Amino acid sequence: MTAKRSGADAPGALNWPGDPETVTAADIDFEALAHVLANTCRRGGCIRHYHSTAAHAVIVSEEVEALDGLGEEDRRTLALHALVADAPSAWLRGAASGSQRAMERTGRLASGIEAAVREAAGLDAVPDEEQAELLRFVTRMAAAAESRDLLDGNAPAGAGVAFPPLKRRIRSVSPDKAAAAWLARFRALAGPEEERRRRVAARAGAERPDPGQG
Repeated sequence: MTAKRSGADAPGALNWPGDPETVTAADIDFEALAHVLANTCRRGGCIRHYHSTAAHAVIVSEEVEALDGLGEEDRRTLALHALVADAPSAWLRGAASGSQRAMERTGRLASGIEAAVREAAGLDAVPDEEQAELLRFVTRMAAAAESRDLLDGNAPAGAGVAFPPLKRRIRSVSPDKAAAAWLARFRALAGPEEERRRRVAARAGAERPDPGQG
């Protein structure tokens, strides 16, 4: 039996995403997450050239960080939110929606995974509605760029309202390079493991009720 690593930056065997029902912040191994996302093809593989979820996340994160009109800390946290936005797919890969009950269960599991990943990454809260809309817009621009560069400009039927594509060109990147790029960007935005743990501990202390207050 392979022992789990005690932290995302610790050496040893990777702690791969497992049971989505029980995942906690302590279970998150960001190196393992990077590899799963790098081996997950965008659009369910319905794309002419391989483009991973990890590579997509790096692009969206970089574009968010480059936006004007944001303070330095807002830019960092939004870029980090963009980078980990697709994390639930690492636990829910292959999960079929099917019935309404199955869809509700998948949504519940995704929400729990998102909360655990945010906590492990040192993120304090979910983006507000304005920030979430900004993230959605940049994500749709990245998807439009994928259609232009990796699908010969032909988006799948039913893609909805057309969004302007990013100016940058989208190129196919191998899984190992995509995983390395995702992990390097994560560490640059989230800081070292010790710093993330301090943020989590500080937040837990702030949320803990004062026993002297009744």
